[in-house]
Amino acid sequence: MSPNRANQLGGSSVLSALLSPEESSEPTRAPMLLAGSWLIDGPTADRTGPYTRTVVSRARVAQAGDAEAAGRYARAAARTVAALAPATRADVLDRAASAAATHRDAVARLIALELGKPLKDGRGEMDRVVDTFRVCAAEARQIGGDVLPVAGFGRGVGTTALTYRAPAGVALAITPFNAPANLLAHKLGASLAAGNTTIVKAPPQAPATSAAIVALLLEAGAPPEAVQLLHGGGGIGAELCALPEVSVVSFTGGAATGAAVARAAGAKRLVLELGGNAATIVCADADVAHAAAVCAKTGYTNSGQSCISVQRVYVHRSRYDEFLDEFTKGVAALKVGDPLDPATDVGSMVDEDAAERVVRWSRDAGGTVLAGGTRDGATAAPTIVADPSRTANVVTEEVFGALVAVLPFDDFDAVVEECNRSRYGLQAGLFTRDVGTIFTAWRELEVGGLIVNGSSNYRLDHVPFGGVKDSGFGRETPRSMVEDYTVVKTLMLRGVSLWGDR
Repeated sequence: MSPNRANQLGGSSVLSALLSPEESSEPTRAPMLLAGSWLIDGPTADRTGPYTRTVVSRARVAQAGDAEAAGRYARAAARTVAALAPATRADVLDRAASAAATHRDAVARLIALELGKPLKDGRGEMDRVVDTFRVCAAEARQIGGDVLPVAGFGRGVGTTALTYRAPAGVALAITPFNAPANLLAHKLGASLAAGNTTIVKAPPQAPATSAAIVALLLEAGAPPEAVQLLHGGGGIGAELCALPEVSVVSFTGGAATGAAVARAAGAKRLVLELGGNAATIVCADADVAHAAAVCAKTGYTNSGQSCISVQRVYVHRSRYDEFLDEFTKGVAALKVGDPLDPATDVGSMVDEDAAERVVRWSRDAGGTVLAGGTRDGATAAPTIVADPSRTANVVTEEVFGALVAVLPFDDFDAVVEECNRSRYGLQAGLFTRDVGTIFTAWRELEVGGLIVNGSSNYRLDHVPFGGVKDSGFGRETPRSMVEDYTVVKTLMLRGVSLWGDR
């Protein structure tokens, strides 16, 4: 892709350039999409692949004035996108789902290069992108309104009142690195379904992957007014949050950054998904072999870089040793290595600092390190810490890495209280056969979701997802997000009544 042609390329041409042949040794150029033009001229930032330790992508980053330009364009673009019928938006999203399926393996390869995520996980993420776009298309077809029962009160007699959900206008989507394709699909797909234009602030760790999802949507027929894409760090994110043209901000990331987003955004509608240190409880009546196998698999998916990854496993003391034996065997069977190898289960983490955090926290946990506790560059060996101190970082903070802490418990009510001492409350897992225990946990655990006979690390993209406490607020599922991305408009017809007027 040559700099002098970047602004003339459509979504299809950009997508082809991004999904370059495997034999290419040049970094993938990740353009910025500003005011209808793809740009690669200007300041750039390199992304070094955490496994290859070479530059794998080069992004054109935002410079002074780009945020304001995006806001000005978005103001006019919002009217164009809002004029699209819901059926038109839905058709685009259905085609985007088909395009995501077509380009599944190529985008998964980009994810592996930029983030060290194994191909099998990247392909799974792209399967979720397909589902997400299809669900967003279905939600676009469901947007409507209500006839209100105003004639039930004396002052409303002789009046008809109607509502409908109108586009909010301009949405800002700030996406994280750990699932850059699917979480962008959630925000961008729901925003388009609602009839908005969207400004995307991509994660610096995955610029090419983000550009590919945007280009894929344009290839599917979304108008150029539907989306803009800016690359850069926290500075450009703060500028975009503060834009007066932005109506709603959807952010997924860490709690500290989320607080900064809220401060920068001011009086705007916010949807914040801010992470967690998820707990899974294994009761005395559980199928321990099954629980251990599930936790071994889901505790190290994407090297544990998921806000609902298994981090704390509380096992009833009567089954604790049995669980540890089975769990350790399951973790030992995971294949660690090259993320481009289809057989790899655990690739590298996002960078060496993240991998070093896993090593340091395991060393300082005060428990017994049964596996791992080492790293090779950005690749952290899957780590198990048995019975750490209840005040250790591996228990109280978000590891966001390839580490699982396993702790014994004696009393169910007490372990629920221990789980609730966390400042986070996103999702939890529970293994038991007892219905009373299930409902007690659902009622008492301070989390947004409970997975029964599964670990905390399970999600369906059409089911409400979100947390409480420092895990944020709002729900990231297309139906909930369409509500966040729309406003209710009311029409009252005086002297016109669908009901009796006496």
